Amino acid sequence: MATNHLLEIKQYGQSIWMDNLSRDIIQSGELKDLVENQGICGITSNPAIFEKAIAGNVIYDADIEAGVRAGLPTYKIYESLAFADIRSACDILRPVYEASNRLDGYVSIEVPPTIAHDTEATINEARRYFQEIDRENLMIKIPGTEAGLPAVEQVIAEGMNVNITLLFSVESYINTAWAYIRGLEKRVAEGKDISNIASVASFFLSRIDSNIDAKIDDKLKKGVDDIAQEAKLKAVKGKVAIANAKIAYQEYKKITQSVSEASPEGGRWQALATKGAKVQRLLWASTSTKDPNYNDVMYVDELIGPDTVNTLPPATIKACADHCDVANRVEMNVEEAYTLLENLKDPDINIDLGKVMDELLVEGIDKFVKPFQSLMNSLEEKIKVLSPV
Repeated sequence: MATNHLLEIKQYGQSIWMDNLSRDIIQSGELKDLVENQGICGITSNPAIFEKAIAGNVIYDADIEAGVRAGLPTYKIYESLAFADIRSACDILRPVYEASNRLDGYVSIEVPPTIAHDTEATINEARRYFQEIDRENLMIKIPGTEAGLPAVEQVIAEGMNVNITLLFSVESYINTAWAYIRGLEKRVAEGKDISNIASVASFFLSRIDSNIDAKIDDKLKKGVDDIAQEAKLKAVKGKVAIANAKIAYQEYKKITQSVSEASPEGGRWQALATKGAKVQRLLWASTSTKDPNYNDVMYVDELIGPDTVNTLPPATIKACADHCDVANRVEMNVEEAYTLLENLKDPDINIDLGKVMDELLVEGIDKFVKPFQSLMNSLEEKIKVLSPV
């Protein structure tokens, strides 16, 4: 029997979650099989995933009709559909949650992307989602925006599990890690238990390479001064996202392994760990390879390592199960990673990584807002069709 490489990855301390959810895979038993037999131990969702799942799918029609009869507005009908799927997925993953001592078995749902820049609205929606969905293994997804991080700190302090999403820069990850720590510290100060809280920091990959590769291709198309410049530009293609992620992992280690009172961190994490705190794991997101010239599992193979999660769309799950080359690589070629990012400043390359990350965050929110609004429009149309005359 062929080896399922997804199961091998677990031996290196990495959990594989699936970046997909629909009622079809719940009701068909596919999700249960993925969890019980294929090594999938968590689910991430987002507005784009729900748009794909719900729009034009008759499996939701009965519940939409029930919402119409109850006089619910469109947004509440959407929530009734999404929340029901999230609860079902949480229940399927509950055995994983219990067997892993609450390390895995989580299902993520994102607060509305339209409030990504509103701290108070994000906190209020996180509270409501956590209460209404009512599952211990629920994770609330909050974008790692300037307004999002104070919300992360607060909801962690209130005892919710949080998935901080849309992280692109190493700095944004560091800020996220400290928001988690501050939230736990607040909870400790209130004399509350922190051993049952989990968090992941969703660090995006392929979108970085797509953005930078397009800039490089544009420079090459316009023409370069010499062969040396052409070589420098081509040497960067398809490599920035993984290098960036490896550096983020080094920052994760600095934060969680600092024990010196003299350091800026001052052993703050260790103080929490002694009280049972779980590390906030880095989660590799946006892991489907967009460029067909690249290895279709490169964002899996290159970032396997302890205390990490990789969330994969279905096609990448199948590809990885078939031909992932499993080894602990997250700390391989780290010096080369630092050099690669430094090389972006070379006048012959001249790509401002900070500016790229800012662009990607704006685009990332837009990529969630648009499908969310499209889904609301699709539901409006379906409600008109299903409403009694």
